[in-house]
Amino acid sequence: MKVDFHIHTCYSDGSLTPGEIVQRYKANEYDEIAITDHDTIDGVREALLRGREAELKVVSGIEISTADENGVETHILGHYIDIENAALNERLEYLRKARRERNEKLIAHLAGQGYSLTYEELLIGKCGDYIGKPDFGRAMVRKGYIKEAQEVFTPGKFLETPEAKRIKKKKISTEEAIRLITGAGGRATLAHPIQIKEFGKPGSEEYFARLEMFVKALVKKGLGGIEAYHPDQSEEQSIRFAAMAEKLGLEVTRGSDFHGDDIKRKKRS
Repeated sequence: MKVDFHIHTCYSDGSLTPGEIVQRYKANEYDEIAITDHDTIDGVREALLRGREAELKVVSGIEISTADENGVETHILGHYIDIENAALNERLEYLRKARRERNEKLIAHLAGQGYSLTYEELLIGKCGDYIGKPDFGRAMVRKGYIKEAQEVFTPGKFLETPEAKRIKKKKISTEEAIRLITGAGGRATLAHPIQIKEFGKPGSEEYFARLEMFVKALVKKGLGGIEAYHPDQSEEQSIRFAAMAEKLGLEVTRGSDFHGDDIKRKKRS
C-alpha cells in the first residue's frame, strides 16, 4: 500500500492547493494520503472533496507545533480528526493570532536588513491567511532579493540570523496537542523525531535512549504513533524508530513532509 501521511498545502506553507495535491498523488498511484497543514485544518475539507472525486483516500489531519515544560520542542501530527471539533478549532484560532504576531516581528527584522516585505506580499499565492517561513522565501524571490526560496534558510542570513531565530512563535504544550487531537477522535503521532534537538546528537545512542524515555511519557498522555519514515531520517534511523514504536505499542507512519518542489530541505514552519 502506497501512502503519505505528512503533506502540506497552500493553506499553510505548502505551494500547491489541496486539489493539486490530490491530482499529483493520484497520478503517482498512491492509495492513501493525509493533509497535515501546520496549525490549521482549513484545507482539509477541499482535500476530502477532491479525494472523493479522484477516488483517492484522503485522511483529515494537522501538524501542531508544541513545547513541553522542559523546553523540548516537537511537532505532533493528528490523523483522522473531526475538523468540526469545537475545542480544536478554538485553540487553532489562538495559534493563528500568535503566528501573525511572530510574522510581523520577522517582517520588521528583514526590513532592518534591507529586505522590505509587506504582509500582503507574503499572502500572494496563498489559499488562506497562514504565513510560514517558506512563504517569506517565496516572497523574497518575487521581489528579487534571492533566486530560490530555500535561500531564506541560509545559515547566518535572512531568517537564520541569531536575531531572527530568537523570534519564536507561541506554542501549546505537547500534552495539550495530544489531548486536542484525541479529543477530536484522531490519532496523535510524533512527527520526524530526528529533528528533536534536546536529546543529544541526533541518531546517537544517548539520543535514542532519551527519546524512548520521552516517548514512553507521551504514550501515557495518549500518543498513538511515531513517524518512523521521513526524508530527514536515514534507513538505519527509520528502522530504530519503527522498532521503538513496535516495542511501545504505537502505530508506525510514513510521510514525505511535502511542501512543494521549491522547498527541498527539512521544513521550517
